[in-house]
Amino acid sequence: MTATRPLAAVAALLAAPALANPVDLVRPDAPELARYGQMPIGVQTLELVHPEQIDILNIDGQKQPVYDRPLTAEVWYPAAQDTPQGGSYRAILRDGKTEVTLTGRAARDAAPASGDRYPLIVISHGYPGNRFLMSHLGENLASKGFVTVSIDHTDSMYSDQAAFGATLYHRPLDQRFVVDRMATLGGDLGAIIDASAVGVIGYSMGGYGALIFGGAGVTQAATELSWGTPNGLLESHLAGSESHEALIDPRVKAIIAIGPWGRNAGFWDTNGMAGLRVPTLLMAGGSDDVSVYDAIRTIFTEASGTERHLLTFLHANHNAAAPIPAPKEAWTPVEELDFVPFEHYSDPVWDTTRMNKIAQHFATAFFDLHLKGDTGKRAYLDLIPNADDGIQALDEEAKPTEDHTYWTGFPARTAKELRFETLQEGE
Repeated sequence: MTATRPLAAVAALLAAPALANPVDLVRPDAPELARYGQMPIGVQTLELVHPEQIDILNIDGQKQPVYDRPLTAEVWYPAAQDTPQGGSYRAILRDGKTEVTLTGRAARDAAPASGDRYPLIVISHGYPGNRFLMSHLGENLASKGFVTVSIDHTDSMYSDQAAFGATLYHRPLDQRFVVDRMATLGGDLGAIIDASAVGVIGYSMGGYGALIFGGAGVTQAATELSWGTPNGLLESHLAGSESHEALIDPRVKAIIAIGPWGRNAGFWDTNGMAGLRVPTLLMAGGSDDVSVYDAIRTIFTEASGTERHLLTFLHANHNAAAPIPAPKEAWTPVEELDFVPFEHYSDPVWDTTRMNKIAQHFATAFFDLHLKGDTGKRAYLDLIPNADDGIQALDEEAKPTEDHTYWTGFPARTAKELRFETLQEGE
C-alpha cells in the first residue's frame, strides 16, 4: 500500500512559496566561517551622484565634458534585534534586459542596529556586472558585523555596458567616492558605519580598481593604448604620480581582489605592483583564461610592499568564487548573446555555491583580522599551501593534535583542490 500525505500537509506544501534564485544557501559541508552570523540583516538602496566627473563616453577630440555621474548602491547592514529575515531583489540578467528575482535573508529598509559602529566594506563588480553579482558576500558579511555597500558602476553594467576606457578610468574613482559618501552618510544607517576601517572586494575589473585604489599605479604604456582611456586620462592613476597618490585612502585597511584583470594586459609592472600597500587577499581560478592565472600569480609575487595571500581554486576558470549561482532564467539561450547566460556565472568544474562558501569563509577571517583586529582569525590564514597535503589528526575529544595540519575550519575532505599561499612584506 502506498502511504499518502494528510490533505492539510499537501495543501500547506502547495501553498508554500517557492524559493527564487537564493543567494544565501549554505552547504552542509561549508567551512566554519561561511555560516551566517548572529545579526539580522537589513538592506537599503541608495542613489548616489558623483558630481563633475569626466564624461569619457562623450569626449570629442581634446574637449572633455563633465557630468554628474550616477551610482546606485545596495547596502547591507546589521539590523535591529528581532528583525524578521527574508526578502528579494530584482536584478538584470547578463543579457542586459531580462529581470530576475533573487532571494536572500535581508529585510528591506529594516531599522539598523543601534549602539555600535561597524567596519565598511565596498563591493565592486566586473565588466559587465551589477551590484547583485556578489550579493552573497554582501549579506553574509553584514550578518557578522560589517556594513557592506555594492556599487552599480555606470557604463559597466549589463544594462549599460559601454566603452572599456570608461571602466578603466572610473573604477577606482567610484570606489573612493563611495567610501567618502558612506563616511558622511546621515541618519540611523550612517550612525552605525565606522569608515575609519574600510575593506574593498573587487572582482575582475573591480579587482583592477581595488589594486589601483590600494597603491598599485598603472604603467605609462597602459595610458597610451588606442583601445583604452582616451587623451591620456588614465595618467591620473599612473604609478608615482601625485594624482594617484592622492587617490590612495589610509582608511582602507584590507583588499580582496578576485580574478583581478590587468597584469595580463601590461597595466602593471614590478614597480607599479610594489606600490600596493594594503594587506591583500587574492582569489583566483587556476585555469583563469580571462585575467590569466599566471598574471594573477605575478601580482601575488610582485606586490612586495605588503603582506598578501593567494587562494587558488585549482582547475576553476574566471568565474571562481565571486558570482552568485546562475539564476534559473540564465539557463536558457537568448538572442542578445552568442553564449548561454549561465556561462557568465558558472564554472565547468566547480560548484558555485561551494566556491561562494569558501570565499565567505576566507573573507570573514581576513576582514575580522584586518578591520576588527581579531587576531584569533590569523589561524584561519596560517595554512599549509596545498590543502591536499593536510593531515587529519584528532584526539578522542575531536581536538587537533600536534600532527594535525588540515586547514583550520574545513571539515575532513572538504579542502580538496585548493591552495593557499602567503608572502610577507619584503618577500
